Amino acid sequence: MKCLLVATESAEVLFYWTDLEFEHNVQEQYGASQEDGGRPPAFEDSINTLFAPIIISCSTMVDRLGDGYTSFSTENNHVYVLHQFEECLYIAVNGDGEESEEDLRRKIYVLRKLTEILFGMVTLSSSLLRKELRPQDTEQRNRVWKKLQRLLETYSRLREQDQSFLVEAVERLIHPTLCEQCIEFLERRLVQQINSSVERAGEEVLHAFILVHTKLLAFYSSRNASTLTSSDLLALIIIVQDLYPSSYDIDETSPEELENTSAPDIFYTPEHSPSDQDSGRLSSDSLPVFQFVDPEVQMAEDSLQTLEMPAPDPMTPSRVFLEATLKEGFFPMMPHSMYCLPLWPSITLVLLTKIPNSQVAMSVYVFLEAFAKLEKRLSEGLEGAAASRGQLPIQELRNKLDKFIKALPSMDIQTSHLQNVWSEFKNKAFTRSGPGITRPLVPSCRSMKTQLCAVYRQCFAAECMGTNQRLAPAVQERALNMVQEKLMDWKDFLLVKSKRNITMEFPGLVHFIYVDRTAGQMIAPSLNVTDRSSSELGKGPLAHFIRNKVWSFVATTRRYLQKGYTTVTLRDGDYYFCYFLWFENETGYKLEVVDIPSLPDDSGPIGMLAWDYYRKLLRFYSKSHQSEVVKCYELLTVHLGVIPTEYILQHCSQLARKLWEPSRIPLL
Repeated sequence: MKCLLVATESAEVLFYWTDLEFEHNVQEQYGASQEDGGRPPAFEDSINTLFAPIIISCSTMVDRLGDGYTSFSTENNHVYVLHQFEECLYIAVNGDGEESEEDLRRKIYVLRKLTEILFGMVTLSSSLLRKELRPQDTEQRNRVWKKLQRLLETYSRLREQDQSFLVEAVERLIHPTLCEQCIEFLERRLVQQINSSVERAGEEVLHAFILVHTKLLAFYSSRNASTLTSSDLLALIIIVQDLYPSSYDIDETSPEELENTSAPDIFYTPEHSPSDQDSGRLSSDSLPVFQFVDPEVQMAEDSLQTLEMPAPDPMTPSRVFLEATLKEGFFPMMPHSMYCLPLWPSITLVLLTKIPNSQVAMSVYVFLEAFAKLEKRLSEGLEGAAASRGQLPIQELRNKLDKFIKALPSMDIQTSHLQNVWSEFKNKAFTRSGPGITRPLVPSCRSMKTQLCAVYRQCFAAECMGTNQRLAPAVQERALNMVQEKLMDWKDFLLVKSKRNITMEFPGLVHFIYVDRTAGQMIAPSLNVTDRSSSELGKGPLAHFIRNKVWSFVATTRRYLQKGYTTVTLRDGDYYFCYFLWFENETGYKLEVVDIPSLPDDSGPIGMLAWDYYRKLLRFYSKSHQSEVVKCYELLTVHLGVIPTEYILQHCSQLARKLWEPSRIPLL
């Protein structure tokens, strides 16, 4: 019983996702009033009817009280969590008790993150985001909604199965020799060859990395590239997993055999990438085309649950918008092209390229930031020179924007709109007859932001990507073949290694998760998530029991961390759980413990994917250590309850020291 919905303040549904149980429940509720033999209402209409009172009530509270709902529960134990981003209201619902309020809030923030990755600075304009999420063309709307629905389902699956998405940090394969060889190969052969090719259509590879399932084998960034944040990398892994879901049905190899083998002695031939049927998706032949059922449970014809997406073309890039810190400054959503090239099932090469006209995005963001600050100052009552103090001088803004508009295509209709709004702004701000830099200029600032976002959308939206604006298929094919040749001897070894990444050597230690929050990386022994795969704990009830305990304990530690606690120890039945968060300098010297700020209950979720809590925490701690680089770490352990407490604490200390060195492998 799960649902996630985005709506406007006027109760217009911009996007929704439901599971089958929630959909059946809504159809039974609103289809029962239909006459016998009559057609049930369209599912979207039913969703509208269900949520309209909540949306209108929330909007009314915001208008009259300046505050709205954050969460509530109904008599049938359905939990609703609400959050407003700009003029869009996000509502997450759970009716089966499987998700807490924190889980629902996290899902809302993840959806917001995914829309930023897919649409970029368009998300800064509510009117344009409406058009993006709910296009007038029904077929295009179905494609957009289905893509977001699939990404949400992929995220939910990864969060339930993958420890890296549980703690929101990137997990890397621990094999220093192979990792270093692959990084060197990406740098000196692959990226260099692509960037020197005449068939790259002006694109430049900034980042290249290899994934085995969701684990990072190797990562390379070119010298003029910005650092790829952990938040963006986790979101990109979700996109890769949506395109090419992992298959964990691999041959089981004993841990001893794995440890004593640096590479297989047999040379393998690459297999074809899986078809839709092989990757676990339903084919059109697996279900009857027509199915006559009781009208009360008949699926509405327009339900997005029945839509089928075509198989992805590996040669067709996706447009993604990523955070970049360049010499020119900070830019939160820079456009990139993303190429996902499947090497073998569950092993993928990903290329992120800079597109030729990305300078336009940088200019748009500078202007957006200037108008946003000006609007804020004017709304606060500051006028004239005081309104532009501490930012780009208003005359300099005028000159730069004039040059920017002249450089845009003159015959373009969007350029004309921007030119008209800018002329109106100048007439009000810079002429004697106008109000000048005063509060009445606020609506013009908002209009300028909307038009700048519209130009940005026209330049960089996914549907605006031309067939010529991409790496040539021959270049991609050569890149694919080069990496396949490099990893041919390691293919099966990597698939097994991804399931047995690291082992435990401390008696009584059942499980641990070690996280470097500065680098956004984690290390942990594998945990069983499917009946057909094994882990360090083997298969069966024990592995599932420990897995459930770990997931539950991570949620507990986040609640305590939200209240300002950095150490948690508790005994749960036959097990003893420990959690530590601490800070070190670059040499590994542990810094003093300080009281960290507590967070309100409705704050963003603790993690790195959708709301980077740890970046803010590092910024807070670094204020008192400005002369040195501060790093943040977390360690979670599960011991048998019979182990004495002093030995458990000793294990934790030794384990942290042991894992300190491997985490310094230069992957990011």
